[in-house]
Amino acid sequence: MTGYEPPTALPGALLKRTDMRAAITAHDFGTVFSLARSEAGISYSKIAAECGIKPDRVGALARGQGSITTFEKITRIADALRIPGHMLGLAPRTWEAPDEDGDELQRREFFKASAGAGLAASLPDLTRPQAGGRIGRGFPERLRKRTARLRHLDDILGGGDTYRVYVGEYQATKALIRDASYTEETGRGLMSVLAEQAQQAGWAAFDAGRHADTTGLYEASHRAAVDARDPALAGNALAFLAYQTVSGDQRTGMEIAARSVSEAGPDAPPGVRALMNERLAWACAVAGMAVETERALVAAEAALAEADDSPSPTG
Repeated sequence: MTGYEPPTALPGALLKRTDMRAAITAHDFGTVFSLARSEAGISYSKIAAECGIKPDRVGALARGQGSITTFEKITRIADALRIPGHMLGLAPRTWEAPDEDGDELQRREFFKASAGAGLAASLPDLTRPQAGGRIGRGFPERLRKRTARLRHLDDILGGGDTYRVYVGEYQATKALIRDASYTEETGRGLMSVLAEQAQQAGWAAFDAGRHADTTGLYEASHRAAVDARDPALAGNALAFLAYQTVSGDQRTGMEIAARSVSEAGPDAPPGVRALMNERLAWACAVAGMAVETERALVAAEAALAEADDSPSPTG
């Protein structure tokens, strides 16, 4: 954890404003920079210096010219402006966690060591069936709870630290599906968990800059979700894939994002539909499609208005 506070850190009140949050969600950094200057008095030259962007490019972005889509630059902006990771679809940044008497730093180092030694294997909650054994119908839910517990590692560690843990869980479940026996219903439950684990591992790979692994894991997640007959989870896998794709191929990324909304379908929980449409809005914004961006944002707002307590998928 660093005590350094950059001169470009956005005030908390500004981060809570609707227009700023919308710009951050859409990765519209030009609007973010413009609001930072007009509302917080942060000059473009300071933003340029802290973000590693040429001053004239910062000004051009603020005028609506161009966009920023690379993972490395987005993380640099997040750190410079102190934008929490979840607002940009990133893992929590190192500066987000509180530092209470140095305990947090020690806790971070402990978890790093634990992960390196095989933290996933040390969790006591699950006894995996032996190869060739039969899996009962309650096992997928216990496995899902284990996966959810492991997700808390993201609160402390980055993708470089969690990737091996998450991939290990994914590979273990994949082997179980291949080697064990179970009913059709239990098989669908296992495939659903496998899809969640692949998304979890894919995000860690993305956060660690392992882009080829990211693509493979998101595609595997989509296949598993389809096999599990879980359209919301399948749509979420495509939304993750769109997020990764759009930086290199804006049009394809936008098309995948649109497909994620369609695949999740109108019967998906409101929170899921809101998430899918927010990611579609971002992909459209990156592709410079203003009308489609607005349409997706309106759909996301409508879904949020009817949101209930239904759980959203990983992400």
